[in-house]
Amino acid sequence: MARLKLYYSVMLACLPRMSAGGWSPIVSDGYQWLEVDLGERTKITAVATQGRYGSSDWLKSYQLMFSDLGHNWKQYRQEDSIGFFPGNTNADSVVQYKLQQPVVARFLRLIPLDWNPSGRIGLRLETYGCPYRDLDGSSRLVYRLGPGPRRTQRDVVTLKVKTLRNAGTLLQAEGREGLSLSLELERGKLLLLFRQGRASSAEPRRIASLASLLDDQHWHYVAMELHGLQLNLTVDKHTLRVKIPTEFHHLDIHELSVGAVQGLRSHKLLHSKRNFHGCLENLVFNGLNLIELAKFGDQRVTLVGNVTFSCAEPVSVAVTFPGPQSFLQLPWTASSSSGSASIGFQFRTWNKAGLLLTFDLPRQGGVARLFLSEARLRLQVQKGGRVLLELSAGELKATSELQVNRRLRLQHHVESHVFFGGKSRNTHHFNAFHGCMRLLSLDNRTVDLIAVQKKQLGNYSNLQIDMCGIIDRCSPSRCEHGGLCSQTWTVFHCNCSDSGYSGATCHTVYEQSCEAYKHNGNTSGYFYIDVDGSGPIKPQLVYCNMTGKTNTSPSLFNVHSEDCSISQSEHCEQELSYHCKKSRLLNTPGIACFIIPDCV
Repeated sequence: MARLKLYYSVMLACLPRMSAGGWSPIVSDGYQWLEVDLGERTKITAVATQGRYGSSDWLKSYQLMFSDLGHNWKQYRQEDSIGFFPGNTNADSVVQYKLQQPVVARFLRLIPLDWNPSGRIGLRLETYGCPYRDLDGSSRLVYRLGPGPRRTQRDVVTLKVKTLRNAGTLLQAEGREGLSLSLELERGKLLLLFRQGRASSAEPRRIASLASLLDDQHWHYVAMELHGLQLNLTVDKHTLRVKIPTEFHHLDIHELSVGAVQGLRSHKLLHSKRNFHGCLENLVFNGLNLIELAKFGDQRVTLVGNVTFSCAEPVSVAVTFPGPQSFLQLPWTASSSSGSASIGFQFRTWNKAGLLLTFDLPRQGGVARLFLSEARLRLQVQKGGRVLLELSAGELKATSELQVNRRLRLQHHVESHVFFGGKSRNTHHFNAFHGCMRLLSLDNRTVDLIAVQKKQLGNYSNLQIDMCGIIDRCSPSRCEHGGLCSQTWTVFHCNCSDSGYSGATCHTVYEQSCEAYKHNGNTSGYFYIDVDGSGPIKPQLVYCNMTGKTNTSPSLFNVHSEDCSISQSEHCEQELSYHCKKSRLLNTPGIACFIIPDCV
């Protein structure tokens, strides 16, 4: 948290100010920030920075965070996932950065990353944007089209959604003859489902899924455009184009419900038995703002249940463990007379292994550890280096991408500290936890992570508090031709085994060596090889000599200046090519020559 000098107040941190002023905390370190309350939700389009007036204090780089409530911050990232912004080179010039994607938020937080080494943190800041008017809703809203012929052949629904739950029916569109489609959240992903029949037993047909981590309590933009057999589904800045089944061609939407699990006419439950819990805003269907219509009592809109025009949401403070040295240490003493204690928390990670928490057992002289191993949750009790007890909670999620979000309850006699993540003593053989945690509680009392951030409670290192910094590198998937995407905290991987393609992103049909062609049963001949997989070198036509007993030698064919290919070859033979031009070569009768580059 920034600690401000009285004569360097936040009020002086605005641009332009050519008199004395600017923000400068007492201590210049990585724990400072400047937070701005814009007073209302605002569409922020750009930011500009300047150093502190008449000084050597300016920022060389910084991060931007946004929030609606002043908690649960989200880092702004550019299109290429770069999370920092270039700052200033002096104290006077103004550097403006236009956001590639405007952000709607009330609070903005700027975190200095690097500053002038000859000075200290110093900043004047300006934000650019405009007020953002909206109405938020919850529960159930139903819109019914009036009688008469349709005037449009294209249906478009747009809305913004925020939720803490990872499952629930978001939107349902009912058509004629019992046809319907719905958008539903499942494990934080958005599913597009089609149904045929009004009965509750009608099985949905899953057409597509898009995005993930939609339960992060931040606003997400959702759009659905239906035209004939073509449907475009958009979440935030990613669009998926889907061809719908022919039997749903005459969907002809006549009723639209949001947050509902049953039709207005039948009052029968459909497949999903979970209502959507969260907030909606800017719900527009074919140009009509349905929330505005509901607010003014339009008869085409029916409100069912507890619908409000404000977004009452719980505040959830998350904490991110970005590296192997990240840990959180909290005091923990049994409060009940029986000495029983409990721990509760939710966590999310892509990794299949990692140490979640460690605590001592003073009365038994041992230590207990809760950790992930091969996507299974395990509890281990050790004493003197010997394992006394090990329990497994089973596989948490058996899919190509592991997203864990489970609430845990433990009970044991504890009078010590508890370590979340990190590397405490004798844990060198455990993988570090990389991910996010939230809703931490000890003995059924919620842990105040803001107090931790202010260093008023416990101890921590290398944590990102009040935000979840997890990134989904598989949404959208970079794997081509049906390759399956999986990921860890830092990288993603494409499984191309069932796609018929190879390469890092399943993009090529060519082998990487002559040896691979030989193993496929090919004889000597010309083949294309892709020596660097998904690298910058294009596939090369080579002659593969399959007659060798120990190895298979490729010969590059028609290569002139492919230095990258030559540098990656095990062996290179150069052939000189002479072209007769009726001129002398050195001092002998004959020809002039042109030589290809030397072998590397």
